[in-house]
Amino acid sequence: MPALPVKVLLDTDIGSDIDDAVCLAYLLAQPECQLLGITTVTGEARKRAMLASVLCRVAGRDIPIYPGAEEPLLIPQRQPEAPQAAALDRWEHDTRFPTGQAIEFLRNTIHQHPHEVILLTIGPLTNAALLFRTDPEVPALLKGLVMMCGVFGNRAAGLPRREWNASCDPHALAMVYRAPVSIHRSVGLDVTTQVRLTVEQFRARLTHDLHQPVLDFAEVWFGRRDMVTFHDPLAAAAVFSEHICTFERGNVEVELVSDRLAGATLWQPGAAGKHEIALEVDSTRFFEHYFSVFH
Repeated sequence: MPALPVKVLLDTDIGSDIDDAVCLAYLLAQPECQLLGITTVTGEARKRAMLASVLCRVAGRDIPIYPGAEEPLLIPQRQPEAPQAAALDRWEHDTRFPTGQAIEFLRNTIHQHPHEVILLTIGPLTNAALLFRTDPEVPALLKGLVMMCGVFGNRAAGLPRREWNASCDPHALAMVYRAPVSIHRSVGLDVTTQVRLTVEQFRARLTHDLHQPVLDFAEVWFGRRDMVTFHDPLAAAAVFSEHICTFERGNVEVELVSDRLAGATLWQPGAAGKHEIALEVDSTRFFEHYFSVFH
């Protein structure tokens, strides 16, 4: 008997880095994923919702989409715009979304499916922090929390000391790391920077219908980059395959005192820890897995 689909809620800042759209395409194509809904976060959240709706329409899927928090909890906004929205006029998309209901949607969905939902966050953690603060019961009702977030320990040699999602709302991040989630996994820059394609490889391999809007959105991204790093798709793939990443248990603290390093993730390994971080990735296996879901 086939395994039951995994229920997933996706929280995303689609519209900035292209890997969010690459990730959403994967979730829509993944036969083991029951995507219950999408919430968007940071500046121009409504335009980000429109971008998500483009992919859902191409997939022929009616997925609930809710624009979420646009401003960080305490610090100034670092990501005020969604540059990929420049492609919206070339694709059919929804224009009307519920306003001010993203947190309540997440809350209600998790309560309706206790211990069954994976909350997958691939953007700043503002929505997740507001959810956990609004309803302290929610973290214990999740099946798990998987985040593309952070940079951990000595394995991050040569990488910045803080990762973008973490630095965009460090106070929200700290709140989320304190939440009592049974499975609390972070996939950080230590491993995501090992799964990359050149622009030429990216264009050559993204051939599915779902990838056509992704390629269009990516033209804005390609104007500034010559590589595509699969940060967010790696976090998503780790939900469905135990053979792509290995994880290590310990505890994560978030730097909040230093403005210059706010959002840095301080990692301490330990078998009794409440967090898990991705330790290693099999990049060949990841790419085989990612592209295998597109038929």
